[in-house]
Amino acid sequence: MNPIELPVPRDHHTPQRLDVYLAQGLRELTEAADLSRSRLQKLIEAGQVMLNEQVCREKKTMVQAGDRLSVSIPPDIPLNLQPEAIPLDILYEDQHLIILNKPAGLVVHPAPGHSHGTLVNALLAHCPLATIGGVLRPGIVHRLDKDTTGAIAVAKTDQAHHHLQQQLKEKTAYREYLGIVYGCPKTESGIVDQPLGRHPVDRQKMAVIPLEQGGRTAVTHWQIQERLGNYTLLKFQLETGRTHQIRVHSAFMKHPIVGDPVYSHGKDVGVNLPGQALHAWKLRLIHPVSGELIEAIAPLPETFVTLRQILQKRQRYN
Repeated sequence: MNPIELPVPRDHHTPQRLDVYLAQGLRELTEAADLSRSRLQKLIEAGQVMLNEQVCREKKTMVQAGDRLSVSIPPDIPLNLQPEAIPLDILYEDQHLIILNKPAGLVVHPAPGHSHGTLVNALLAHCPLATIGGVLRPGIVHRLDKDTTGAIAVAKTDQAHHHLQQQLKEKTAYREYLGIVYGCPKTESGIVDQPLGRHPVDRQKMAVIPLEQGGRTAVTHWQIQERLGNYTLLKFQLETGRTHQIRVHSAFMKHPIVGDPVYSHGKDVGVNLPGQALHAWKLRLIHPVSGELIEAIAPLPETFVTLRQILQKRQRYN
């Protein structure tokens, strides 16, 4: 477990809390060290952070220009991942990667409370996966929330994993979502450019958080596809891929996603939705070996189609 060195630049004019500075600095150094502030705070309390060669256990310590920081990050405790014969809806597959149409209710990778029955368990029964994602997330390049449906790419080789992550980082991969929201935006299209971070009170939620308080840049483009009375079908395009990004940005717009159990408290729409009406509809990327353009389109789930049809009928009769 080699410590990660994180010196504070001498032109860093504004003192920052230790946990905030670490969260921002580690994200810039390596995606693998993308840790929540709560995890970093536990590392600080456990004596895993050194400030100017001394153990620092106080998260509120203010770091100054010229300070020397290092943090030791213990590896994740491996889980005994078992292959599970869970059906997969495959949109594209070769020896380098696989693109799937993920159903609602399927967690992407094991985590506390979800040690089995995940997409990773299903994939392990189907094909080899890249090891670069670690023991908990083998092959996982990007994620979808448990109840968000649609296209997700998974790498079978380390080369493919690295290449695909670079495409996401450099914004050459294209991700397009469809979602049904409450209300009707006044304009036909727009951009939400609001940084996101953990909610300061409810740590299970994300929220708009200023950059200086640890928020991460998040940009979502949206465009109206269909007006459905008091509802709207929107197309979303991501520039960044933060946790719950579209869901939080939609709520920020005052047009939350229909059926979202966390960020929406809208009325019943007459359809038994498994979760938010949000679907990763299109995924376009460059093949990591051949260089060819791959475009995968995930068919809309039946509940999404039914909801749209019901809202179309209501609009006609009103």
